[in-house]
Amino acid sequence: MAGEKIKRLSSDRQGQRRQEWIIEKLLFSAAVVSVFTTLAILGVLLVEAVGFFGEVSILDFLTGTQWTPLFRDQQFGILPLVWGTLMVTAIALSVAVPLGLGSAIFLSEYAPEKLRKIVKPVLEILAGIPTVVYGYFALTFVTPLLQLIFPEMIVFNALSAGLVMGVMIVPMVASLSEDAMMAVPQSFREGAYALGAHKHEVALRIVVPSALSGIVASFILAISRAVGETMIVSIAAGSTPKLTLNPLESIQTMTGYITQISLGEAPYGSLEYQTIFSVGLTLFLMTLVINLIGQWVAKRYWKRY
Repeated sequence: MAGEKIKRLSSDRQGQRRQEWIIEKLLFSAAVVSVFTTLAILGVLLVEAVGFFGEVSILDFLTGTQWTPLFRDQQFGILPLVWGTLMVTAIALSVAVPLGLGSAIFLSEYAPEKLRKIVKPVLEILAGIPTVVYGYFALTFVTPLLQLIFPEMIVFNALSAGLVMGVMIVPMVASLSEDAMMAVPQSFREGAYALGAHKHEVALRIVVPSALSGIVASFILAISRAVGETMIVSIAAGSTPKLTLNPLESIQTMTGYITQISLGEAPYGSLEYQTIFSVGLTLFLMTLVINLIGQWVAKRYWKRY
């Protein structure tokens, strides 16, 4: 009996080890696929961009102030596209960050449990709306309202696209930030209350700093989402690449330009077609830099607490 029990236990342990080995290999494979996909995308962008930069100077590409690859007098300065992207992103963040963070603080620290279970799913519904719907909402509803305030505003403009994009990414900021705040140990709050702190002091001076890593992560994801958004800016922001500080004017973002060319504006394999990959590579590098800066800020700030 004892020998059979030992054999059974040994067999069970071998089975568990086999299962653990299989699970480990599956998880490793998933990680490899993710890394390989990223490297493959980067490789395609690099290969196609090399052909483009063989005919266009990298210096002119990065410093030029005119982007007219589809005109007879071709200019390949990407700064107008980069500026349009950053302008719309800045407008979107000016909406998403205060609304999202404020919603997260309310849901985490002030809302009763029943209300939180109702409000959070409703808030997250915004994330499920197709971006093309947001685009036409900006064009047909938000822009006419803004024209009542700014009569000089044209139909396609950066302001309405940025505002609607900000509304779109509010759930991302709110949900991730609220999850980070809910993960803060309750003992932190109780200790602050025991010292006489008020509720808003606990929320702003204890919970938010303690959850800063997750909050910064939500901001970074929101920035990346705004920088890479396509349909809203393609529909509502226009297709006029220009360096302007006026958000009431038409602009063009990097993703908007890629969409324009992808619809057949340039023959396959031409220099104009290769601009898709040069712009895509620039967008990829911008997103990478944003993520690296966000990680550095989160780590540095976390060390202070």
